[in-house]
Formats: sequence, structure tokens, C-alpha cells
Amino acid sequence: MNEKELLIHYKHTGDIETLGKLYTPYMSLLYGVCFKYLQDQALSQDAVMQIFEQLVDKLRIHEIDNFKSWLYVFARNYCLMELRKDKQKTYVDIEDSLWESEQRLMNDVEDKWTEQDFEKMDKCLQGLPEAQAVCVKMFYLEQKCYKEIAAETAYDLNQVKSYIQNGKRNLKLCMEKRNNGK
Repeated sequence: MNEKELLIHYKHTGDIETLGKLYTPYMSLLYGVCFKYLQDQALSQDAVMQIFEQLVDKLRIHEIDNFKSWLYVFARNYCLMELRKDKQKTYVDIEDSLWESEQRLMNDVEDKWTEQDFEKMDKCLQGLPEAQAVCVKMFYLEQKCYKEIAAETAYDLNQVKSYIQNGKRNLKLCMEKRNNGK
């Protein structure tokens, strides 16, 4: 059978051996594509296998005229998605984190809030736009999560996050301004 016939046969039967016959000639090409993007042998080998696993479903859904071109684009997109996922991960050096924590614990001078500090914060909270003040109080003082705040205030989740972020920033700026005016 030629490639087109193999595609049609696989689409109708879901036979993994047929898929293997289609895929095997392109494995080294796919490895090269994956290595070009991922720059890692092990990740590239894993990607070639992951792509095969995804093809089990994808080839039964999509109409494909030129398998080689379609497979190349699919592999490239797979690698780009993997790179995008990797960018979202944050790596923390445990040694640095432990050192910073130790330094904070060893620091003899502990910032203690006075009654004046609490009064300044209360005045700054009152100066915030109402939505920001409500969300900041609920999040920090009442320790409610975003969903609880959204349910109680009728703000949508994105608004709640925005109000908390902007409220926190505005509160910090107000407190700094008041502290500099001692």
C-alpha cells in the first residue's frame, strides 16, 4: 500500500500496525525537527514518541493530503508548545532560597508595626476605590480566596484579581508616601 492508502486504511480501522508503517519512515526526520527546537537528545526522543501517541487520535480526525508535510508541521507545533510550557515553569535554586530564609531569621532587627502604622494603613485602605478596598480586605484580612470573593461581590474572577493587585499596589504606594511624611 502507498502512503495515501495507509492513511485511509488507518482512518477506517485504527490499526496501530498501519500507523507504525506510516510513521516509521519519518522518525529520524521528526527527531531532527524536535532536536532543532528542543536542543536536547532525551527530550527530542520523548517528543518523537509523544507525537506518535497523539497521532493515534489525530489521524482519525484530520483529512490529510500530504502526510510528510502535515507531520512536519504537527511536530514543529508540538515542540513549540513544549517550549512554551517550559517557559511557564519557574525554577528556584534551593540553596539561594535557604540562604535568604536563614538571613531573614538571623536578622536581629524585626520590623514591628506600631499603632500608627495600623492607623496609616486604615486611612490608606479608606482612600482606595471601593472595589479595590473590598477585595483587598476580603483577601488579606478575611483570608478569602478569589472564588469566594467573586461569589460574594458579584465581580468576575478577573476583576477580583485585578482589584486585589491594583489595590495592593495603591496601598503600598500610599503607605510609603505616609511613611516618608513622618
